[in-house]
Amino acid sequence: MSLVVATYNVHDCIGRDGRYDPDRVLTVIRELDADLIALQELQWEPEVALDLLQHFASRLHYRAVPGPTLLRRNGHYGNAILTRLPVRSIRRVDLSIPHREPRAAIDLSVDSPCGPLRAIGTHLGLFPGERRKQMTRLLNILANAHPPALLFGDLNEWFLWGRPLRWLRNHFGHIPDIATYPSLFPLLALDRIWVKPRELLAEIAAYSTPLARETSDHLPLRAVLKRPGSPSHPANLQSPPFQQ
Repeated sequence: MSLVVATYNVHDCIGRDGRYDPDRVLTVIRELDADLIALQELQWEPEVALDLLQHFASRLHYRAVPGPTLLRRNGHYGNAILTRLPVRSIRRVDLSIPHREPRAAIDLSVDSPCGPLRAIGTHLGLFPGERRKQMTRLLNILANAHPPALLFGDLNEWFLWGRPLRWLRNHFGHIPDIATYPSLFPLLALDRIWVKPRELLAEIAAYSTPLARETSDHLPLRAVLKRPGSPSHPANLQSPPFQQ
């Protein structure tokens, strides 16, 4: 009884080489083989035939849950979640701070092998004061969420001693700091997967292949959740593409 979750900042499908190539992103997402994946910095055009988000979902047999933060004539931009799990409810949370880039979270309730799961995918702001306000809002939501609960996304928090990470550790317990940015030589643990209860987290690692290092400026982060006492998951997180 296991569940694979991931988070991936796709950088508008523009790789380190400056080339826009959604097919590379699709390949990396397919290789992650996650049941639930949070995406950030995705642009899509729901009014045209090739809707990138729906294209990813249909090619990979997911349900797409959009969470745009910028609604633009040339395409919406922001967060999304792809899921293979039955969705019970969808809530969208505005995390915007005045005079800053709009931010938001997607708050899902899904049925999972670990039981009914609350999963919140997000992308926080660039300034410390901004992130503190956004994290306070998210933790207030999570305080009323019955476990198991999941927070995943690009938290943009590089201060390992900062208040948001201290608050998160107080709520979720200690989760390893896995560097995912920049993708070529990861130094910062910007992308995070937090789960409560902590005992559900069996494996967590960055997904580092030559393609993943080239496709975005972030590496994906992937985790396996298992009920205590359940048999080992078949995914091999100790193989070379994964870095802890």
